[in-house]
Amino acid sequence: MKPRVLVRLLEIQGVLLRHALDEYVRATHLYRPLRFVFFLSPLVWFERRRRASRGARLRLALEELGPIFVKFGQAVSTRRDLLPPDIADELAKLQDRVPPFPGAIARQLIEQAYGRALTEVFASFEESPLAAASIAQVHAARLPGGAEVVVKVLRPGMRAMIERDLEVLHALADLAQRYSREGRRLRPRELVAEYQKTVLDELDLMREAANASQLKRNFAGSELLYVPEVYWDYCRNDVMVMERINGVPISDLARLKAAGTNIRELAENGVRIFFTQVFRHNFFHADMHPGNIFVLVDDPRRPRYAAVDFGIVGTLDPRDQHYLAENFMAVFERDYRRVAQLHLESGWVPPGTRIDEMESAVRTVCEPILDRPLKDISFGRILLRLFEISRRFNMQIQPQLMLLQKTLLNVEGLGRDLYPDLDVWSTATPILREWMRERTSVRALARGLRTRVPELIEAARALPALLAGLLEREQVRLHPPLPAPDASELRHELERAARRRDAVTVGAALLLGALVWLAVARDPAWPGWALLAAGAAAVAYGLWRSS
Repeated sequence: MKPRVLVRLLEIQGVLLRHALDEYVRATHLYRPLRFVFFLSPLVWFERRRRASRGARLRLALEELGPIFVKFGQAVSTRRDLLPPDIADELAKLQDRVPPFPGAIARQLIEQAYGRALTEVFASFEESPLAAASIAQVHAARLPGGAEVVVKVLRPGMRAMIERDLEVLHALADLAQRYSREGRRLRPRELVAEYQKTVLDELDLMREAANASQLKRNFAGSELLYVPEVYWDYCRNDVMVMERINGVPISDLARLKAAGTNIRELAENGVRIFFTQVFRHNFFHADMHPGNIFVLVDDPRRPRYAAVDFGIVGTLDPRDQHYLAENFMAVFERDYRRVAQLHLESGWVPPGTRIDEMESAVRTVCEPILDRPLKDISFGRILLRLFEISRRFNMQIQPQLMLLQKTLLNVEGLGRDLYPDLDVWSTATPILREWMRERTSVRALARGLRTRVPELIEAARALPALLAGLLEREQVRLHPPLPAPDASELRHELERAARRRDAVTVGAALLLGALVWLAVARDPAWPGWALLAAGAAAVAYGLWRSS
């Protein structure tokens, strides 16, 4: 283990002790004996006499430890059903009330990014930040044209701080992988590597601006979600400028109710947005804690979400997307055997797993929660039960699904706060059914073919030569050449071979025409299918003549 990693681990324990979080140090087995060094420190002793509430002490410790720990607190804060109220209330402050850095430093960083004075860039700029988060903070400004915008600027020294803590995570993951019984199944090295990509991507604000633009295109014209406009001319790697949103924070339930907001519609729309992003768009906002979500209440009966902070987004491999959708649908339909089969087919469980045993285990977890409102369901506890099942069946953790699981927990936390009577299942099922119908429709097949037209054309061009070569080789195998054929027999054989090649060539041309028709044309489709049948018949004729 590198010396600076060891030093950082001791610093972490020191911070926990300074904030009188002794129980966390006692639970930390790594370098556990060294905690007595901190207990003997006079500074720690005097700090312990000025004890605040346990929630405040935990929040302050996470803030002092840095951005990775703040993000952990943000994620946990959305699970009020799993936390004592005093801790949940304090950790919620991490969502948008992290202590800011001085506005003068923000001004200096922005001027360095633009290479000119701030007065030459903006008509006005407020040094007092609107909000401060773990990695960046946001200032209000006005462009020369009069547009109201927000300017996001990275905190100074972020990359060095994050890279140091990532080294700590890698060291702990390596120890867990080598010495823990659960290490191989939990795959901690891959989980940390996945998290590293995510958190380092957040340090590139040009990437975040691109994420925002993509999400805005995906929901163009939608009444579910509004995404602010990005001002590309003002974006740099460490500075981003986008439209200012004037909405109600989703955590301010009192204001939403006072405005006459349809809370049930709002909660159901949150579920619709999640499933639409994951399955229809395959591009989802993966940092949906309350500090990043606002509500536009211009029409309170039809409230609209507005999202900010697009540093973390997720996508899924089509294979994982398919298996997830199938799993959701199987659970909704109470087809637990199908759930077990899908886990086996996807490779998420070892090949020798007994389907009937896993079916029974999944039924035990899922049956009690179906047809219940959200207030009677805790996905956090369900995940713990599923974790026990995964350990029993030696199921490997899928690092590529980590962001999705985090986002699902965030969505559940939001929904629970907004409308505890929300029926997640009945809201999500129609979206999944429609997506699966579209995915298997003829039109979806045509769209897929259309994107592959160039490849199909190249393959079709090579098809006659390949088939002709195949036929000639098969002819030689079935009919070895005679020792001394006469001229007339040889001439007839050549003519038959020419007819076979012509049939195969015509068939290949017809097949190409059919594929192009089905890929490009929408209506009518029957000429494409007719060409496809004719081409197949011609190729079959050529193959039959060769026998």
